Amino acid sequence: MAAAGIETTETAGADNPLDRAREALARLTNRQKVLLIVSVAAVVTLLIAAATLLRQGEFKVLFSNIGERDGGAIIAALEQMNVPYKFSESGSAILVHDSRVHDVRLRLAAQGLPRGGAVGFELMEAQKFGVSQFAEQVNYQRGLEGELSRTIQSIAAVQAARVHLAIPKPSVFMREELKPSASVLLNLYPGRSLEPRQIAGIQNLVAASVPQLAPTSVTLLDQSGALLSQMKSKLLEAGLDPTQVKYIQEVEASVIKRVEDILAPIVGPGNARVQIAADIDFSQSEQTAETHRPNATPPEISIRSQQSSETASTSPAAQGVPGALSNQPPVPATAPLTQPPVPGAGGAAPATPPVPGQINVAGVQAPVASVGPPISTSKNSTVNYEVDKTIRHVRQAVGTIKRLSAAVVVNQRKEVAKDGKAVNKPLPDAEVKQISDLVKEAMGFNKERGDTISVANAPFTVIDKDEGLPPWRDPETVSLTKDLVKYGVIAAIIAYLLLGVVRPLLKTMLEKPATTESGVGGRIDVVAGEEGEEEATENLPTAAELLEKRIAAARALAQQDPQLVANIIKEWTGANGG
Repeated sequence: MAAAGIETTETAGADNPLDRAREALARLTNRQKVLLIVSVAAVVTLLIAAATLLRQGEFKVLFSNIGERDGGAIIAALEQMNVPYKFSESGSAILVHDSRVHDVRLRLAAQGLPRGGAVGFELMEAQKFGVSQFAEQVNYQRGLEGELSRTIQSIAAVQAARVHLAIPKPSVFMREELKPSASVLLNLYPGRSLEPRQIAGIQNLVAASVPQLAPTSVTLLDQSGALLSQMKSKLLEAGLDPTQVKYIQEVEASVIKRVEDILAPIVGPGNARVQIAADIDFSQSEQTAETHRPNATPPEISIRSQQSSETASTSPAAQGVPGALSNQPPVPATAPLTQPPVPGAGGAAPATPPVPGQINVAGVQAPVASVGPPISTSKNSTVNYEVDKTIRHVRQAVGTIKRLSAAVVVNQRKEVAKDGKAVNKPLPDAEVKQISDLVKEAMGFNKERGDTISVANAPFTVIDKDEGLPPWRDPETVSLTKDLVKYGVIAAIIAYLLLGVVRPLLKTMLEKPATTESGVGGRIDVVAGEEGEEEATENLPTAAELLEKRIAAARALAQQDPQLVANIIKEWTGANGG
């Protein structure tokens, strides 16, 4: 009856999954159990590593090129917010998950991070009561210097900046008043430099932030100690203006585009190479000319003013040596006195015709006898003419084209030969001349100013990128190969562990025992003999008969070998107790 009770308990417990797992593990040796545990742990570890590698691409840069102080503060804030982070390979950037980049930046900005290595106007937020005016002025100057440093560091080429302001104390005396000045030290990124317009922009930025500070009073230096603030003036003094160089490039690019656009429909896209060299005149000149021409043509003569004067005087009647001859009256003149007309004096009154026996001088007409000899007359006439004058003011345009030089290379036409291979064939001379004429019209060719053009027809050399760079040296191919090898090794190890280790062990655990019975009856059937199995197979006994046979076999075994039965019971008791 006891054996029946034991069999009933084990049969009921066989339906429990935990008991079945224990029974399956019991079929493995200790070495197989350790091997199974290690294999499962290795598979789980490799899966986690593969998932981690796949998620590495989802991390993006939170901040880069920050100072050590700001980096430590940011890491402490990330740990406080429980945000996972990691560093880039070079260690110059902090990476977080791409879905939290903007959120973390805003939350760090609310804490004032990163500070940029300089203290700004946050110094003014914690002013103590009773602070002196000098300390307040020093804090304001420190805050202004820090804010200017942060602003300058936002320029792409500037890695770090320090600003020093020299603000003099105000004075009521004009003679003792000093102007403020500033000095800026720039730490540029390796291989980067500032253009003259950027230098001028930094100078004006600092000057506009400090009252009464002139841009010329701002001194700029780089990390090597080179003075940058004089770069712009030296370039201008040498005549090297960056805007002029840019204008020349724009003119050349415009001409090249016009030529390429007109040649593309004829020779095909990519079959023509055009280079233009433009000589631009940037000299500025102004000219003022004053020209005087002779005023001699009678119809074009213009009189500005005219002045005439006539005088007449007579001497006393008796003069000379007394005598009969000297006292005789003068003989009347045989020819009348006339006055020649003045050229251009159209407005003058017409001369009065002479009367015989009278004299008409200076507008006075009187008998000759009453005037008395001799008669003295004088006449003066002054005529001022207008001066012909022309004033011309000419200002020459800036940026005029002095000379253009064009070089055009046209690819030869490809034709298929009889053997099926492509052969380059030169263009006919008529077609080359036509292309040359089109280029002249497109570029605005002017022979008088010395423009030149050269058109050549030659086969182009095609460089195959694949032949120039082997596949095993292509960076993209190398990176893809490394990823495939890495994930392939992980997949191979997992497959080996699953198929070569775990699967055989699971097969051993899940295979059925040699007999279909379990418990005491099964163990007794294996030891008792084969007669009961043959009879059960042939006669197919009922459950009660089978139970009786098992009990009888157990009793017989106990009588034959009591020590064996005792050991079996001890083993069952130890297993149940464990």
